[in-house]
Amino acid sequence: MRTEAPIPIRLEDYRPSDYRIDTVDLDVALHPTATRVRARLTLAPNPAGRPGAPLVLDGEDLVLERLTLDGADLAPEAYSVSPAGLTVHRPPAGPFTLGIETRIDPSANTKLMGLYRSNGVYCTQCEADGFRRITYFLDRPDVMAVYTTRIEADRDAAPVLLGNGNRVESGAAGPGRHFATWHDPHPKPAYLFALVGGRLDAVRRPFTTSEGRSVELAVYVEPGKAERADYALDAVARSMAWDETAFGRAYDLDVFNVVAVSDFNMGAMENKGLNIFNDRYVLASPETATDADYAAIEAIIAHEYFHNWTGNRITCRDWFQLCLKEGLTVFRDQEFSSDMRSRAVHRIGEVRTLRARQFPEDAGPLAHPVRPRHYTEINNFYTATVYEKGAEIVRMLRTLLGADAFRAGMDRYFTDNDGTAATVEDFLAAFAATSGRDLTAFARWYERPGTPRVAVQGHYDAEARTYRLALRQSLPGSAEAPPLVIPIRLGLIGPDGPLAGAASDRVADGVFVLDQASDSLTFTDVPVRPVPSLFRGFSAPVRVEIEMPDADALTLLRHDTDPFNRWQAAQSVAMRLLVQGTRSGTLPEAGADGFGAALAGFLADEALIDPAFAALVLALPSEADVANEIATEIDPDAIHWARHALRRALGTRLKPQLLALRDALADAPGTPFSPEAAAAGRRALRNAALDLVAAADPAAASLLAAHQMDAATTMTDRLAALSVLSQVPGPEREAALDRFAEAYRAEPLVLDKWLAIQAGIPEAETPDRIRRLQTHPAFSMGNPNRVRSLIGSFSMGNPTQFNRPDGAGYALVAETVLALDKTNPQVAARLLTAFGSWRMMELERRGRAETTLLKIRAVAGLSRDVGDILERTLAG
Repeated sequence: MRTEAPIPIRLEDYRPSDYRIDTVDLDVALHPTATRVRARLTLAPNPAGRPGAPLVLDGEDLVLERLTLDGADLAPEAYSVSPAGLTVHRPPAGPFTLGIETRIDPSANTKLMGLYRSNGVYCTQCEADGFRRITYFLDRPDVMAVYTTRIEADRDAAPVLLGNGNRVESGAAGPGRHFATWHDPHPKPAYLFALVGGRLDAVRRPFTTSEGRSVELAVYVEPGKAERADYALDAVARSMAWDETAFGRAYDLDVFNVVAVSDFNMGAMENKGLNIFNDRYVLASPETATDADYAAIEAIIAHEYFHNWTGNRITCRDWFQLCLKEGLTVFRDQEFSSDMRSRAVHRIGEVRTLRARQFPEDAGPLAHPVRPRHYTEINNFYTATVYEKGAEIVRMLRTLLGADAFRAGMDRYFTDNDGTAATVEDFLAAFAATSGRDLTAFARWYERPGTPRVAVQGHYDAEARTYRLALRQSLPGSAEAPPLVIPIRLGLIGPDGPLAGAASDRVADGVFVLDQASDSLTFTDVPVRPVPSLFRGFSAPVRVEIEMPDADALTLLRHDTDPFNRWQAAQSVAMRLLVQGTRSGTLPEAGADGFGAALAGFLADEALIDPAFAALVLALPSEADVANEIATEIDPDAIHWARHALRRALGTRLKPQLLALRDALADAPGTPFSPEAAAAGRRALRNAALDLVAAADPAAASLLAAHQMDAATTMTDRLAALSVLSQVPGPEREAALDRFAEAYRAEPLVLDKWLAIQAGIPEAETPDRIRRLQTHPAFSMGNPNRVRSLIGSFSMGNPTQFNRPDGAGYALVAETVLALDKTNPQVAARLLTAFGSWRMMELERRGRAETTLLKIRAVAGLSRDVGDILERTLAG
């Protein structure tokens, strides 16, 4: 474990590598505890580097067996080895070949970085800095080389051997052993290296690219699970076809392989031609996967495939440019999912995720720019800011330029940067070149942390038939900074619908650009006082401050043509009620009645037209959303009370209507399962209705839920029923939980859901329940999915119990962080981020949280991962 004092790495200190590596030939002889890696590197001094500099290679947890230069053993005094790497003191002044033989222990690699074993399968994870745990190397993204990898293993233990690129040779390698050699013709950085060896089943299909290349697609899974990989395989093929049409990008190898493993720190990894996935994002069947699982599989399969161009063919120069590959690729996978499903529903989901994950990050001690200026541990910067906010910046760029100019800019970016390690400046330069726009001011989005606020005031002049909007932008902590470029898609709504005749010469294609600290625009020919529909489609990641009465918001819900703002209108009314209820301890009856009446009318008119959208309109802001809105002196118990009170009021008001909807949306007996958007939307609304009924009448809803749980033919419906039952204390709940666990005792991914449901029970006994579950056979501290499902779900999804006034919730998570830090620092650090909002809590909870964090700090030998998160959390 790295325990040395951390040294911050700064963007302004970037300099090119002193050496380049042109080719890498690896010979990997797999063994459970003594894998031998022979590396042959062809190197040369980099003209952009320092002449005569020593060759400093990164390395971690390696045993060096042999080191040669141009075929001859290096004398011991010619090099030095440390826990951080290997240094050749005086390399040749011209090209040379370095031979490195190392030994590693995959079975002891609990960090799951580098080469490790998962359920007997050898696999790798090299982003961001895992390759240095396989061999000594220039482990940085701007060192790109052509790789050839020979993999050798016991034939019975690892009949499948996979690597990057195309397989060029295979055969016997002595008694009981065999080999396969893979060659990737495309230069890549070390973080994209991958190999897999093990007993695996596969599903396959052919694909022909738009350029006429024949490609074999395959998804590899643990034995006996191949029938659950069909949806993932189909998602691969759809992703490839979509990228050809939407971005003109065709695949460039003869095979594309996906491998699902049980132990994985992340969601998936885009290694060139060999994507390695957490199995939860590959395996699916109606009996074991929810509709949300199917959607996530589709999106993440697409995301990793799209990296082939935005991440692999064009990688990032340094890790400060991480948003260049991740934010851009998130935008691409969001567009893919929007085309595969309902664009309006998917956009609402994107924004919900952004507000739930990124807005709090921007408001807390872990805030950082989309392109950070410095970091201590890069693994801690795979954040919602880099991914989700990074995607929103790309979306704003498309809004500013228009779809055609955006596509032209993307084409230019691919042409100019193919085969290189690029920067944010390279990306923006392509759009500036094709559009003629100066994007200097727009680039500020990459440099500024925090969520901008846009304050809006409207004034209607009935006599002049004009409507004036005054807008002012601000960014916390950046009062003197130049303004951002904020695209605002907008329209005006009257009592009967859009005011089509109203116009402003400052609005082009429905978009006004706020690029000053304050500005205004005037609409003419406005016949009645309008309600402004602002930031349509969530056209910029900002917080909007506007005085809008409930009646105006409900006008938007009824008449706006923008689905996002219709949903936002309902959220805004609900949020006002929840904040008032939290602060006063009393739910405003008139407001709740009016909101209930509006929802009743909405459901009567539209629920059966678009059930998925209706389900989103019914979903109230979460307790975390309300806490983020209040933002200071937060009392999670008061928020929980207010939200339950509003759910109870709405459930009581809408109960007959909700029960009728459940009947109308029920599938006829024998209806085949479909994971597609329409069928998933019907299930979503049925289960949203059950959830609201449960708030009003727990006894009746428990009977409905018990029947649904027993009769369900899909995991979506069964899990929704169990979730309702979990909220009603008593022997029936425990019996239902026990039945579920017994039915799925051989299904780890399903039991993850069972763990998560119990972690989210908002009762005082929950910490004790979690400690009992930590000893259950279904739980393993060594598996990241199990840890995230139980401890992560508790810390991120159960605010009343994690933030208990007695500190028991904080203590539980701290214990887990410290235990995990010894074996898997990455996962431990991610769990610690749950403390990011501790300063927003009321005094007693704030004190308990600080005490807990200081106790963690006092432990000797913390990893760099945990230490970095801890210090930033305490300093914020």
